[in-house]
Amino acid sequence: MSVCPSSLRAQLLAHAQADPTQGALAQDFIALLDDAADPFVRARLAGHFTGSAWLVSADGRRALLMHHRKLDRWLQPGGHADGEHDLAAVALKEAAEESGLEQLHLEDGQIFDLDRHWIPERGEVPGHWHYDVRYVVRNAGSEAFVINPESLALAWRQVADIANDPASDASLARMARRWLESQERVG
Repeated sequence: MSVCPSSLRAQLLAHAQADPTQGALAQDFIALLDDAADPFVRARLAGHFTGSAWLVSADGRRALLMHHRKLDRWLQPGGHADGEHDLAAVALKEAAEESGLEQLHLEDGQIFDLDRHWIPERGEVPGHWHYDVRYVVRNAGSEAFVINPESLALAWRQVADIANDPASDASLARMARRWLESQERVG
């Protein structure tokens, strides 16, 4: 564990200040962080932390999405913390594992987006909440991805198309809009 929960708390507070639209949600994440049961392990069935990547191309115009096998939806790469407290490291690791891309790096290590979503019951695992902390991960090398067992497909999509596609998952569309706005401020 390379990052302690107080670092995540500081990141959540900074994110809430930078994006007041996610302030209440950030407080929910902080409440989970303060829970006596370990929120970094998937055995905490009331809800637990996950880390995801808004995985963008080198030029920042496209994002890599995966058609998630279990959920049958197009989503960003990500996964369970499994005891790791550094959710940025989780996001980076999951992006690499789920894409096969080898030259990935965290954009700035700051939280990009938060999302709390319900995962339906599957087999013997009851339905539960994922408290997903998302970071920007940029690809700096080949865009030739490798489909893994967790995916039905992978695809590079124009960020603007994701933002404007009514069929996009709501949180994907929100991240796409957030990314486009951040690029306008930079450019």
